[in-house]
Amino acid sequence: MKYTRRILCLLVLVLAMATGAIPALTQSASYISGRSSAATYPAVASDASDDPQGSVLTIRERVDEVNVLFIATDKHGKFVRDLNQTDFSILDDHKPPQAIVNFRRETDLPLDMGLLIDSSGSVHGRFDFEQSAATSFLEHTIRRGFDRAFVVGFNTKSQMTQDFTDNVTLLSAGVHNLKDGGGTALYDAVYRACREKFLKDRPDHPVRKAIVIVSDGEDNQSEFTRAQAIEMAQRAEVIIYAISTDDSGLILRGDKVLEQIAEATGGRAFFPFKMKDITHSFAAIEDELRSQYVVSYRPANFDADGRYRSIEISALKKDLQVRARKGYFAPQQ
Repeated sequence: MKYTRRILCLLVLVLAMATGAIPALTQSASYISGRSSAATYPAVASDASDDPQGSVLTIRERVDEVNVLFIATDKHGKFVRDLNQTDFSILDDHKPPQAIVNFRRETDLPLDMGLLIDSSGSVHGRFDFEQSAATSFLEHTIRRGFDRAFVVGFNTKSQMTQDFTDNVTLLSAGVHNLKDGGGTALYDAVYRACREKFLKDRPDHPVRKAIVIVSDGEDNQSEFTRAQAIEMAQRAEVIIYAISTDDSGLILRGDKVLEQIAEATGGRAFFPFKMKDITHSFAAIEDELRSQYVVSYRPANFDADGRYRSIEISALKKDLQVRARKGYFAPQQ
């Protein structure tokens, strides 16, 4: 049935283009979560009311499928990489899914990553070391021709010093081109990176999306709130990792901020007490990015109403812990 409908859609397009009625063709996609080729339902709709010439045809695809990346650890915090679907309980909006479409260990999915480095005056004494550690992380994590990353420095404002690329040399230059000084607009940096680089710039293939923040978490300049930054990350389906640059040995307000942002997106916050421990934190993030599971499912009682739906994944085996994003926003029609 789906195959026949696609043929009919193509015939309509060909006939319309042959008569000159359609000078342009655009394509957009609406997603609940992730991008899967399964369960797609193409439909042809005219957007003539939005086009001054009344001649643009848009094909929209909707995917009734939620994809969730998560990790499992034992009581010692070590990754457990040999589990199966039957080892987990999954609830979407407090209900079991209608159907589990796929479950697998995910190690080879391409990575799209943003590196957000605090360049405010408060990190001046540690800035050079943080740059070197970040560069080493990129060299070990980004695989040429497969992964890609971008670099943003933020103080009072955000500055992108390198856009998406798989070229580690360019990324390293982007890191070392950052200049420190000024206030800290952390929430703005997270919000804009998620919106501009992950929500709007959607690739045509499934990817893992992650942001690594290097900051003390002390925001004093943002226009957006912490809640707005978290919501945008959840809408963009981005996992956030945070490395605190606070070396006081105390858990300060900024550390709690970083922890909250990371946990809400299924990520993790690190609190190295010594500068050399920042390198270990980057290594732990790299290891975690290669130790994930992914489950794809269709929610029960799903409505495209735009509201937030919670996700709860728990391990059925004793002494296992699961970390995943807390939920997602359904599309609104």
